Amino acid sequence: MSGTSENLQRASSGPLVPQTLAAIFGGELPVADGLTEAIRRLSVLVEVADTVTQRLSLDHQLPRLIELIVEALDAERATLFLHDADAGELFSREAHGEGVAEIRIPQNVGIAGSIFGSGVSQIIDDAYRDPRFNAEVDRRTEFRTRSILCVALRNRADQIIGVTQVLNKRSGAFTAVDMALLEAISGHAASALEQAQMKERLEQARREELELLEITEAISTELHIDTLLTRIVAAATQLLDAERSTLFVYDPAKDELWSKVAEGAEQKQIRIPAAAGIAGAAFTSGDLLNIPDAYADPRFNPEIDRTSGFRTRNLLNVPVIDRTGERLGVVQVLNKRGGPFTQVDIRRLKAFSAGIAVALENARLFSDVLALKNYNENILKSLSNGVVTLDRQCVIVKVNEAAQRILGLSAEALVARSAQHAFGNLNAWITRSLDFIAQMGATDYHADTDLRLPDGGVASVNLTAAPFLDTAGNSIGYMLVLEDITREKRVRNTMARYVAKEVVDRLLASGDDVLQGSNLVATVLFSDIRRFSLMSETMTPRDTVSMLNEYFTEMVEVIFTRGGMLDKYMGDGLMAIFGAPVVGAADADNALYVANDMVRALGALNAKRAERGFEAIEMGIGLATGEVLAGSVGPTKRMEYTAIGGNVNLAARLESANKYYGTVVLLAATTVDELKSPAVLRRLDLIQAKGISQPTWVYESLGHHSPATFPKLAAVLATYEAGLDCYQRRDWQGGVAHFAEALDLSPQDRPSRIFWDRCRYYQTSPPDDRWDGIWIMQEK
Repeated sequence: MSGTSENLQRASSGPLVPQTLAAIFGGELPVADGLTEAIRRLSVLVEVADTVTQRLSLDHQLPRLIELIVEALDAERATLFLHDADAGELFSREAHGEGVAEIRIPQNVGIAGSIFGSGVSQIIDDAYRDPRFNAEVDRRTEFRTRSILCVALRNRADQIIGVTQVLNKRSGAFTAVDMALLEAISGHAASALEQAQMKERLEQARREELELLEITEAISTELHIDTLLTRIVAAATQLLDAERSTLFVYDPAKDELWSKVAEGAEQKQIRIPAAAGIAGAAFTSGDLLNIPDAYADPRFNPEIDRTSGFRTRNLLNVPVIDRTGERLGVVQVLNKRGGPFTQVDIRRLKAFSAGIAVALENARLFSDVLALKNYNENILKSLSNGVVTLDRQCVIVKVNEAAQRILGLSAEALVARSAQHAFGNLNAWITRSLDFIAQMGATDYHADTDLRLPDGGVASVNLTAAPFLDTAGNSIGYMLVLEDITREKRVRNTMARYVAKEVVDRLLASGDDVLQGSNLVATVLFSDIRRFSLMSETMTPRDTVSMLNEYFTEMVEVIFTRGGMLDKYMGDGLMAIFGAPVVGAADADNALYVANDMVRALGALNAKRAERGFEAIEMGIGLATGEVLAGSVGPTKRMEYTAIGGNVNLAARLESANKYYGTVVLLAATTVDELKSPAVLRRLDLIQAKGISQPTWVYESLGHHSPATFPKLAAVLATYEAGLDCYQRRDWQGGVAHFAEALDLSPQDRPSRIFWDRCRYYQTSPPDDRWDGIWIMQEK
């Protein structure tokens, strides 16, 4: 009942009732009829208010509101249009049988488009005399439009978000009272419709994201280049609801763009100069090209249409760029069904092009790996390890092909040569091993040893030297078995790009079990570049990628120096773990050292950037310690080792909280509790992070500061701590005094300013007895 009363109060607060009463006393309506009409229309507003408070979807709200509008204004038809900024259109939905049909018109066409543009409500008594009216719609629908009432739909910020249009009042002409009623209905419905539209957009974006993810995953699993190209063009065509797509791949040897698949065309292969046509322009410039009219663009070659019999109307071209900034090709989509390509199409194709780049890289890597596999298989037809046999005088008797390959010497250069002659100059350790087994009669093993080659290169081998025995067990010579582990070492070096060398060794020694899911106590580090979006808007894509590569190189190097594991890159941010997959003795300390060293490294990097005239990079870092679930996650063909859990989320929230406190490094109390070494910290605040169930004390790390960057640090910390104690005791006056003193010592200290403001506020507006000192963070 209270909700209805509130709706009634809101409904009666507009101009509707006064205008209706004015119509009564002005003689337009009999008193009894006028009061009845006012009550009826007021009840309509109440029903409108009740409808919009139900938070229904647009599919339910629009048809219901249209029914109410038709009933309220005693009209034959009504349409409620909302604005779609991405498409540049006005759209509405009407009940159609058991479903809902959508109507769309350009945002600047017709009477509705005119009212949307001007924002001025209007009554058109004769629709056919208005040049803006499109009579073709009447002929198509077999409906006769006589009069129109059209008003702008405004939100609470007085922004026009659509229009409401009513056709053919049954009982005469539309009046000012009708206009007031329609404006009142539209005003009451606007906010709810805007929220429903926003929710629908978010849901649509989520569906599109899932669809894009499914498509990207589908192509990422294909490793054969010919099949991959076919899948990509089919996926691009489906994704953008177009008629045809082509993926041009760059051939650097010939400086050409080629495609083995042009969907719907007969050509088996298309080759064009890398700078030719619209595709070439997009590739060479690295820019997205949206061509609404192909034949109006001088770069378009109509001869291709004449040859293929296909008519190109519009094109969308997006370069395919890998993570290093290298252009791999360009994806071209032709003829969007139902109109031109929109901003939504552009966003989707740009996102898909990133997946194409990954898929192409995977296919190329697979081709390389397949070639290496075939090569190794050919070697395994004889022996995978090199074998060298020697007689009792250490003269080489026999070498297999693998040994020749490993040693870098032909059989002619080895057979009948003494071990000293063959190995002594470059690899004296082999001759010493032979001397050892000759004297001791035992096997000698050398693991992961460098084998110097005649061409100056180095191979990594495991060498086993053993006596060569006859069937009676008598020594007849010696045998060397060389296992080439150069490839394994490459794997180690590759893994070392993600984790420290010591961690690599322990992982390889532990096998796969250590990568399975397990609960571990670890410290999670999140970092993120501040104002990255603003910075990237002023930079070219190549410069943006170059900046990120330079930044990440410095930051990851710091992480590895303390045994951290790089979990993932997240755009301009990264996540690192200390304590997984291998638990260390001082993971929390190492994480804090890394955070401080990252700030110092960024300072050095910014100094170099300043010399080159580039803008300084700013970042935030968050640390949290506790139990996480760490292990390999994902499908069997594409797994990723990562950590999940509440402490991972807390670290991310603290990284973001730096923006509020004006700090650089924040760490949770759980991390402070695990520290084994002294650290320069400030007990900052007791917060409840969004999405985190328990409040936590947050500390600021100041160990990266010097007297030059933070003068009077010790005095500020002491004064701040005293002020924080006053704050927790509700001693607002004492808190104001201490934080004011801290600001006198360091005017730029943002945390002192925040708490000074809080204490001053609570002096005049003290919290109730339930206040527990916890600050609720509203943002992630």
